[in-house]
Amino acid sequence: MITITLPDGSRREFDHPVTVAEVAASIGPGLAKAALAGKVDGRLVDTSHRIERDAQLEIVTDRHPDALEVLRHSTAHLLAQAVQRLYPGAQVTIGPVIENGFYYDFAYERPFTPEDLPRIEEEMHRIVKEALPVTRSVKPRDEAIRFFRGLGEEYKAQIIEGIPADEELSLYTQGEFTDLCRGPHVPSTDKLRAFKLMKVAGAYWRGDSNNQMLSRIYGTAWLNEKDLKAYLHQLEEAEKRDHRKIGKAQDLFHLQEEAPGLIFWHPKGWAIWQVVEQYMRKVYRDSGYQEVRCPQILDVSLWQKSGHWDNYKENMFFTESEKRTYALKPMNCPGHVQVYNAGLHSYRDLPIRYGEFGACHRNEPSGALHGILRVRGFTQDDGHVFCTEDQIEAEVTAFHRQALKVYADFGFSDIQIKIALRPDKRLGDDATWDKAEDALRNALRGAGVEWQELPGEGAFYGPKIEYHLKDAIGRTWQLGTMQVDFMMPARLGAEYVDEHSQRRHPVMLHRAIVGSMERFIGILLEHHAGQLPAWLAPVQAVVMTITDAHADWAEEVRKTLANQGFRVQSDLRNEKIGYKIREHTLQRVPYLLVVGDREKEHGAVAVRTRSGEDLGSMSVADFAARLRADHVAA
Repeated sequence: MITITLPDGSRREFDHPVTVAEVAASIGPGLAKAALAGKVDGRLVDTSHRIERDAQLEIVTDRHPDALEVLRHSTAHLLAQAVQRLYPGAQVTIGPVIENGFYYDFAYERPFTPEDLPRIEEEMHRIVKEALPVTRSVKPRDEAIRFFRGLGEEYKAQIIEGIPADEELSLYTQGEFTDLCRGPHVPSTDKLRAFKLMKVAGAYWRGDSNNQMLSRIYGTAWLNEKDLKAYLHQLEEAEKRDHRKIGKAQDLFHLQEEAPGLIFWHPKGWAIWQVVEQYMRKVYRDSGYQEVRCPQILDVSLWQKSGHWDNYKENMFFTESEKRTYALKPMNCPGHVQVYNAGLHSYRDLPIRYGEFGACHRNEPSGALHGILRVRGFTQDDGHVFCTEDQIEAEVTAFHRQALKVYADFGFSDIQIKIALRPDKRLGDDATWDKAEDALRNALRGAGVEWQELPGEGAFYGPKIEYHLKDAIGRTWQLGTMQVDFMMPARLGAEYVDEHSQRRHPVMLHRAIVGSMERFIGILLEHHAGQLPAWLAPVQAVVMTITDAHADWAEEVRKTLANQGFRVQSDLRNEKIGYKIREHTLQRVPYLLVVGDREKEHGAVAVRTRSGEDLGSMSVADFAARLRADHVAA
């Protein structure tokens, strides 16, 4: 007998090998119809997969977390079949699943263009209606090579030639189309309904510029039309909110070819930076952090001791002077250890908390750079806590409360917590990693927090808690981190004297709330669509005159507000007031102050918001009180 155990703990017994589809059918016709794939003992398989021994089984339907991967993989094959139907002679190469969709690379006598996409998409829908069964077969490697060469698929044959000769390969067939693939795939093409082709691009075969240029077609696929429409709407919104467009329209910053991955901040952009930095500085000061400042370049010997040389040097910039090699710091932590090591510490001194708005440089690939969201030079709101093992939980819990308040003040309320666990390339032994990972789990458990675990995604020196924030249009951004590090203090000689007068290594907690200041500002601009809250806006109010006769009063209002620390400008141009209002509304200035004869006579201002709301006339003091009330308390 074969016993199949289902997720709810129930069991079904069969006196013969059974497929995933047959198990689904034994449960009910509805499940049999909805089944897209199976998961046998944790491994994704086709519904045609035969189970020949006792196993744990999950039936993958559109409610299963793995459903999208199966659908997107199958939709890539759907795209390839449609292309070969429409363009005989087109060769398929690779077609992986990517975030939110898939792509497929094709070799054809001409490059594909955006104008080809509607026709290809129409053919894909035709194949869906044909409800072609998707079947799996297995061939020895050399037979598979001959098979694909016989089809004229030279690229596919080259792929297979790189596979060991003793391996058997799986092939998937739907109608006249067959492709090499590990799978799994949906049981028939009519399961694929919500998809759209997005764009075309060039891509070299195997990523080598010496090889032929191929045509890459990108697509997106979803469980249903509702999800597809929501995603396409999100893309439209993201285009409108692109921080690069906002930065240019509001004159905040620019980037140029002479400084790839580095930012030129303009006065208004730097004003936003300063508001964020001063807010965060108060947060840290109130939390017992001492601010420090460390050198930008350090001898490579320090990076060798810290472990960065062996685990991170490909991401670092180097320079030489007087026959010594130095590295621009990619991280602030080794510098903070040097500050700690400059004195002798007792257990009574701990925890010691250092903070730094530390400028770092990382050698990111040019193709990965993206506005101010992915750069080579950036500043972190970085901090390190030197503590005992017994103090870890309290420090992590305090940081967690602190981080959630900061995110709420900046307008984020949907926060997901994750723990990134030990990577393959790491320092230390498993026992030390067990201790570090359990410390984070215990702290979150004590704070009553639910979390998700990310195997293999920790830093090379320790696991970390990650804070993932959802923005106004549903995208998720990873920002803050809290990392437990038992490794670096020992490697760099950090010590304290315990209650028994013995020297011990402290635990080092690496923590940041906003992470990269540059990236955080870019996220803020997109989250708020450029309409930053008044306390964050680079210009909080503009005082506008109706005629030149009101210029003196407008300037007096501006100076009065500026002397109270508000960021206010005046617009004294000889232009119609409607023109001025429109222009500053487009600049997303929160408050527009109009002064005319009546306002001058009564020492007042007429107040409008950028959304068009008329707040009426008020004294300068009352308006200042309103602006002050907009500020958040760190």
